[in-house]
Amino acid sequence: MQKFYQHSSIQLLSCALAMLAPIKGARGCACGCDIFDVGTSSMFPNHPGAMVFVDYDFQDQNQNWSGTSTAPASHNNDKEIKTHFTDFGLQYLFNASWGVQLEVPYDFRTFTTKTDSGKIVTDRWNQFGDVRIEGLYTGFSADLSAGVDLGLKLPTGDYKFDSKVVDRDTQLGTGSTDILMGGFYRHRVSRRAKLYWFAQTELDLPVLTQEHYRPGLELDSAVGMYYSGWNVGRVKVSPVAQVIISERTSDGGGASAHPIASGFQRVLMSPGLEVDVHPLKFYADVEVPVYQNFVGNQIAAPVLIKATVAYEF
Repeated sequence: MQKFYQHSSIQLLSCALAMLAPIKGARGCACGCDIFDVGTSSMFPNHPGAMVFVDYDFQDQNQNWSGTSTAPASHNNDKEIKTHFTDFGLQYLFNASWGVQLEVPYDFRTFTTKTDSGKIVTDRWNQFGDVRIEGLYTGFSADLSAGVDLGLKLPTGDYKFDSKVVDRDTQLGTGSTDILMGGFYRHRVSRRAKLYWFAQTELDLPVLTQEHYRPGLELDSAVGMYYSGWNVGRVKVSPVAQVIISERTSDGGGASAHPIASGFQRVLMSPGLEVDVHPLKFYADVEVPVYQNFVGNQIAAPVLIKATVAYEF
């Protein structure tokens, strides 16, 4: 659930500075990892009780982008960021109105870049990331079709791994404490056709930072539809189609930030499939960018992949 908007004048100035900056030593990597927290309609709370889940997400950032198009790889010293994100989570609704959700990430990253001396180096590491804990309110209607969340992202992930090579915006931990807030809504389009639509949004707002680095604000939103009329015995299969809109402002705070090579807007089309064999749920989708606008030179992924397995109690 997550993004905010920069003033257009700031964006134009940032782009101009990025074009004037020397190519030698230029670095920039787009992440937008919070985008994986929206668009999973199967994870919306729907009844009191507990659900545990494992969420796996993958992106291979290997294309250099500047503005709305690809750019020569020579314009960016960063060459590839390949990341496997794994989240272990618990969602618990005490009743039809109140609940909590906890997510503990463990991530694997491979980062290839060119140093200022011209040497290509590759770092590989894995670690626990930034824990997310949120309170949920779903008491707007009896069917729990709408809800809001408010919580924190804690600076539990390391942000100092091989800091001579790995920039702050490439670390698995941000070092910041963030306020998380968002909401969701789902509604039946047609009772006869068993067609539903849903929407979700989540804002990630850094409020407490460390060592003069402030990650950008991120707002991610999704809107989509799913069909719940396919059943094979006790197996329910629901195809999903959605659009995910994502925006992140540029980083700031000091010398470790790269405001002229961070921040973006992105729109993704995402077909997916949910399989429900109560008490198990499985969800998977692919997310393909159809529009990207990056500040400066950043490396982006041509496709993002998501899969979730959940067990309801």
